[in-house]
Amino acid sequence: MQPTISELRSATSKQFTTFDPHTKSKTKRIEPGAPAMTLVESDTPGMITRMWLTFPGWFWRHWDPKAENDPSTLKKLILRIYWDGEEHPSVEAPVGDFFGIGHCEFRHYTSRYLGMSSGGFYSYFPMPYNKVRIEMENLHESIPCDVFFNANYEEYDEPQAGQGRFHCLFQTNRLGGSDPMPVLDIQGSGHYVGCCLSMQGEELNYLSYLEAPEYIYVDTEGGEPTIVGTGLEDYFNGGWYFRDGEFNGELHGVPLKDTLRSMISMYRFHERDAIAFKENFKLSFVNPWEAKHLKPYWYSSTAYWYQDRAAALPEKLPVDRLMGLYRIRDTDHQSYP
Repeated sequence: MQPTISELRSATSKQFTTFDPHTKSKTKRIEPGAPAMTLVESDTPGMITRMWLTFPGWFWRHWDPKAENDPSTLKKLILRIYWDGEEHPSVEAPVGDFFGIGHCEFRHYTSRYLGMSSGGFYSYFPMPYNKVRIEMENLHESIPCDVFFNANYEEYDEPQAGQGRFHCLFQTNRLGGSDPMPVLDIQGSGHYVGCCLSMQGEELNYLSYLEAPEYIYVDTEGGEPTIVGTGLEDYFNGGWYFRDGEFNGELHGVPLKDTLRSMISMYRFHERDAIAFKENFKLSFVNPWEAKHLKPYWYSSTAYWYQDRAAALPEKLPVDRLMGLYRIRDTDHQSYP
């Protein structure tokens, strides 16, 4: 349970930042093809309470009108977070997907835990640690990324008991219409707190992939699922293929819906309804319709959970499939305020 706004606590408030007070530079430049750059490193126990970043490259820049711009930078700039000295990251995802949209688009939306707000990307997921390292890698072929980054955190005199470690798994693939869509399959003890999901049909004007309910298995290997829903949009608290279109709420929403282009992005976060597991957890969406009535689609997902210790992710970043979506809409953003 997070402390209330009035509850006093013993901590020192600080901030990790890319701002250099000596050079006055606000950013760190991450060159394409270069090794991952460490933005944050600390061996003192603490908790990240807010993380924010932004970068150009995905929109036209008035200050450098001849610069190359490509919305795929949202898919090719990779965020990784390592907890407690672990060799492998517990968070690894493209920036666009981590903050909720997998379609190589920035969409203004504001939820309680993640959002894209008027040019910035933010997270309010609490992230406790004994040690922390945050790095970013630029997988774009030619565009450097000048990253503005701030993370507010609390520093403690000693490690805090009872605090899980935050994890995020990114997955993406092209699937047949009747193929199960895997989102998370892990071993360990903790609780699942939600996901962001972007989907796109191969054919235009197609949303029948939303018929797939969630199948959740808690502390069981195979057998009957623990939780089964009634439809994919139902899991995200919608209905009738989100008949009233885009919206954003504190814990669930649809930041992007384009029925003609068969595109949609959704999010749902769990608080009191977080799903606890002691041994393992599995979530996938499975369409009950006959295969002959279904058509191929693409998806990308980010699943979020807390575990009793920092753990390596069950899947490595699928670099060869990052750009597997069928189409990118022709959009841009005004660079002047």
